[in-house]
Amino acid sequence: MSELSITAPTGPKPEDVAPHLIDLADPRFGSAVTFATDDFFAPKERLIDLAPPVFYPDRYDDNGKWMDGWESRRKRVPGHDWCVIRLGAPGRIRAFDIDSSFFTGNYPPQAAIQGWDGREEPDETTQWYDLVDKTDLKPDAHHLVKIEDDRVWRWLRLNIYPDGGIARLRVFGEIARDWTRIGADETVDLAAALNGGVGCAWSDAHYGRPANILTPWQPVNMGDGWETARRRGPGNDWCVIRLGHPGIIERAEIATSFFKGNYPERASLRAIRLNHEPDAESLGNVSVDWPELLPAQALGPDGEHVFADELRQSGPVSHIRLDIFPDGGISRMRLIGRKAV
Repeated sequence: MSELSITAPTGPKPEDVAPHLIDLADPRFGSAVTFATDDFFAPKERLIDLAPPVFYPDRYDDNGKWMDGWESRRKRVPGHDWCVIRLGAPGRIRAFDIDSSFFTGNYPPQAAIQGWDGREEPDETTQWYDLVDKTDLKPDAHHLVKIEDDRVWRWLRLNIYPDGGIARLRVFGEIARDWTRIGADETVDLAAALNGGVGCAWSDAHYGRPANILTPWQPVNMGDGWETARRRGPGNDWCVIRLGHPGIIERAEIATSFFKGNYPERASLRAIRLNHEPDAESLGNVSVDWPELLPAQALGPDGEHVFADELRQSGPVSHIRLDIFPDGGISRMRLIGRKAV
């Protein structure tokens, strides 16, 4: 007989704050919880687990009730508990989701978040900067906290007052690549998420966001890409990607891994250099007239398609429009080139 479990309802997503945001605390980017003052009841690593929290009514371990998150002991001395998160890539943070799912009589009444931009491991001398002041929390609930701060952070400190459990911490933001460390002759993926590439706008993302096709890890299934609903009317689906840095694209790689009966028949690229990015609602209309970088090319199922000689060069570009005809799924896209100086 299988163990009874309950999965928490879906909480806020990065795109609920802004279309181009991602979860900077995603472990697949290299993020990790590196320290906690106490994690007696539930280990700190679960705090940024990708999966939604799960509750097992009858599960216990040697330390007590099994909980899916980070949980400290009841504090019997002055002070409060806290943990440190290292972001896999430095970034600008736009919002946090502090999730107390399934923590009812054991949630912290308050929490606060601080940041630090140092390259070394923080220690007792680290000067932390306040990002979220003490905020009241509710039991078994999501707490979406938006912030306005353009500084770049590498480390976060989650403070809970005085103790208790947090199921998940999501960090919605933008990766900030230091392009001064990349030479003008160095070949890089200009669209990679780790290089600051983001999905700005799209026609449809029923099964997966365009942000997925820019991620560094290998896709694991169809759900780990960008897939649109079946198009029943005229036209085709598209997405717009902002490169991490303007550059000259020398090679385009478009993968349809795992998409077998639902890959696009063809794909094309349009590109332009913009000094100002229109809002997401306008991008679909203006991008249709951008210069063609890659004329429509046939795609196949579950494969990788590389285009170099087919590209029509027109100088440095900052934004790419990927058109798929008429619909379907793309697992990854790499735009290899050199940054513009």
